[in-house]
Amino acid sequence: MDERISEHAEVLVEWSARIEAGDNVVVSVGEGAHDLAVAVAAALGERGANVATTYASEEVQRAYLLAHDDEFELPEHELALLENADSVLFLSAPRNTTATADIPSETQQAYGRAMMELREARMDTDWVSTVHPTRALAQQAGMSYEEYTDFVYNAILRDWEELANEMANMKDALDAGSEVHIVKENTDLTMSIEGRTAVNSAASVAYDSHNLPSGEVFTAPVETSVEGEVFFDVPMTIDGTRVENVHLTFEDGEVIDFSAGAGEDALESILETDEGARRLGELGIGMNRGIDRFTNSTLFDEKMGDTIHLAVGRAYDSCLPDGEEGNQSAVHKDMITDMSEDSFIEIDGEVIQRNGTFRWEDGFEN
Repeated sequence: MDERISEHAEVLVEWSARIEAGDNVVVSVGEGAHDLAVAVAAALGERGANVATTYASEEVQRAYLLAHDDEFELPEHELALLENADSVLFLSAPRNTTATADIPSETQQAYGRAMMELREARMDTDWVSTVHPTRALAQQAGMSYEEYTDFVYNAILRDWEELANEMANMKDALDAGSEVHIVKENTDLTMSIEGRTAVNSAASVAYDSHNLPSGEVFTAPVETSVEGEVFFDVPMTIDGTRVENVHLTFEDGEVIDFSAGAGEDALESILETDEGARRLGELGIGMNRGIDRFTNSTLFDEKMGDTIHLAVGRAYDSCLPDGEEGNQSAVHKDMITDMSEDSFIEIDGEVIQRNGTFRWEDGFEN
C-alpha cells in the first residue's frame, strides 16, 4: 500500500475528526476507497473507537432512484445510526463521476427534500468528507492516474496548523466587516456579512471545518442583502451533468435571472428545489496553495488559492448568530469563479485581495 494512504488516514482521524477512545464512528466507504478504508479502520482501532461501516455507491444510488416511485420516506433506521454517531467519515472514491446523470430532476428534488432530516442529523455530528484518488477522478481532471494521485496528496498532506494561522487573517477581516464587494469581468456583487462569523476551515472539526482537504475561509451572507451579478467560470458537475459558464443575477437576495453555457437544465433543477435554493448560503474564499489546478471536483477547486465560491441554498449554523436560522434549503451547491486576473475583493471599501493576491502576501498591489 502507498504509505501516503496511511498518512492520509492518520490526518483524517487525528487532525480532522479528532477521534477519541469510545467514540461511535460511522465510516461511509466509497466504491474505490477500499485501501483508504483499511487504513482508516486501523487508525480508529488504535484509538479504541467503535466503528460501523456503510457502503456508498453512485451506481447503487442510481439504481434505487430510477426504480422508485418518487414518494420517498425518511429512512428511520439510517437516521437512528446517525443520531447515535459521534463522527461520520465519508471516503469518496467514485468509479463513474457521471453515474447519476440520467436521474430525472424531479426525482433528485423529491429525494433531496425527503432526506433533509437525515442531513441535519449528519451535520450534528463531527463529520468529515475526504476523497481517495481513483482513475475516474483522474480522467475527470484530465490527468494521468499517477499525476492525479500526487495532486491529491499535495493538497491533503500539508502543515494544517501553519495554514490555519495564515487563514486567520481572512477570518479576522470578515468577522470585523459589514459588506463584501466582489468585482471581475461580468461580476459586480455586494452582500452584507453584518453579525456573521467566518469559519477558518483548516480541515478539522476543531475549526468547524469538515472537508479534507480544506483551506478556505467562509461565511454566510445575510440572505436578503445580495445584489448584482456574478459569473462562475470554473466548470462543475451537478448530479452527473457538466455545468459551465454560469451567470446569476440577484435582486433583494434572490436569483431573478440565470444562464449557463452548458448544463443549464441541471442548474435550473437546483434553483427550483425550494425557495431557499435561489438565495446564497455561503461566501467562501479559497486559500490552499497546495491546489494548483482545476480538476472539476468542488472539494478541491473551491479551496484553490485565487478563487472564491458562492453556494446557493443552505447556510451553515456555525456562521450564524445565536437564535438565527439563516437561509434554509434542501440543497447547498457551490459555484466557483477564478479571481487570479482583473479582479478584487473589498471588505467595507478596503481591498483585501487583488488579482488573487491577499493583502498580507508578497506582491500585493493596493
